Amino acid sequence: QVQLVESGGGLVQPGGSLRLSCAASGTISRFHTMGWYRQAPGKQRELVATMSSVGSTNYADSVKGRFTVSRDNAKNTVYLQMNSLKPEDTAVYYCNGRSYSGSYSWGQGTQVTVSS
Repeated sequence: QVQLVESGGGLVQPGGSLRLSCAASGTISRFHTMGWYRQAPGKQRELVATMSSVGSTNYADSVKGRFTVSRDNAKNTVYLQMNSLKPEDTAVYYCNGRSYSGSYSWGQGTQVTVSS
């Protein structure tokens, strides 16, 4: 099973930027869709952004225009560029991959805190 490892989280001021990375232990070409979810304290995990193998993207309304998801199949890595961050973006961000068979893989999560 492919392991997913996130990095790039941290503390940032409102209006700042962060780029999250998700490195896979194997080829990500086995995943039909890869992307990012997040979970804030006391809330359910929610979709942030996904990208299919053919480049189709899907974003939560709350991040449209601010976040950009991308994938580099050669590096087996998925990215989430986050700009104009807001305090409400504070959460643990999880990398996710959905295989062509429908199974899911998750990373361990990386904390993003937006605060002054």
